[in-house]
Amino acid sequence: MLRLLPLLCLIFLVSCNNTPSGSGKNGNSGGEKKYRLAVIPKGTTHEFWKSVHAGAEKAAKEAGNVTIIWKGPLLENDRDGQISVVEDFIVKQVDGIILAPLDSQALIDPVLHAVEDGIPVVIFDSALGDEKPLVSYVATDNRHGGQIAAQAMAKAIGGQGNVILLRYNPGSESTEQREEGFLETLKNEFPKIKVISSEHYAGTTPESSLEKATEVLDKYRNKVNGIFAVCEPNANGTLAALRELDLTGKVKFIAFDPNESLIDGLKKNHVQGIVLQDPVMMGYEAVKALVAHLNGEPVEKRLKTGEYVATPENMKEEKIHELLHPIQVD
Repeated sequence: MLRLLPLLCLIFLVSCNNTPSGSGKNGNSGGEKKYRLAVIPKGTTHEFWKSVHAGAEKAAKEAGNVTIIWKGPLLENDRDGQISVVEDFIVKQVDGIILAPLDSQALIDPVLHAVEDGIPVVIFDSALGDEKPLVSYVATDNRHGGQIAAQAMAKAIGGQGNVILLRYNPGSESTEQREEGFLETLKNEFPKIKVISSEHYAGTTPESSLEKATEVLDKYRNKVNGIFAVCEPNANGTLAALRELDLTGKVKFIAFDPNESLIDGLKKNHVQGIVLQDPVMMGYEAVKALVAHLNGEPVEKRLKTGEYVATPENMKEEKIHELLHPIQVD
């Protein structure tokens, strides 16, 4: 029996060392947990979201133990559709949710549901009405984006004249911040600039924006000196309206977020400025923040990703060129 004791001790030690070091919700075992993270944009068609997706995938690849599940509503006015996507991921018990809420109020309850079920949530792009349950909020400073849009407009029209603000969609916190930043900066810094129209919502598609921009520009065509559109689909429709009404160059145009059509407009001086975000960095930092939280590391409650203005004069500078042509996931 005494001879068996060393052998029994050895067997016991080997058995203890082979115990799995941890397992996540999905039954993963081994030395490193595997995370499934749901990333839910406002929509899936615009180029901005494809760049966010690219940033999220970049962070996941660097982490090595993260799988991104990318899913959102097709259109950016489908609140019920986005709520359904969130609820579906709760049922599937993903390890975390990264969400750009279509509506700052309508998505509060689904987010609370996720957190109550033990699924941490990071918000990106557009704020949620209740930030207490969140791991972090990763976004552009949209109010500052509106402020620099106002400054670009003032420069384009020589510090005086009449301008139009074309709004996006009620409930979208990010664009509401841009609108407010634009209006307050014109009021406080440029008293010789008058806002002659700011009540119109252009909607969530280039088609609806073309219709509304055409209507408003035609009404004020003999008075207006400049127009600001607060996001990519609105800017697309506005540029098309300016071209159809033969107002390019005559009415100075500041856009928000680039695409190939708007960049072409910048080259031709049909667009005098494009406010730029960093969507790749937004997706990247949102995934990094959630992974850090899951690993028990501290995370800042607010992460800003920067705002810039592209003009015909600076569009070839390295940083501006990079933001005008961000990487994308098709």
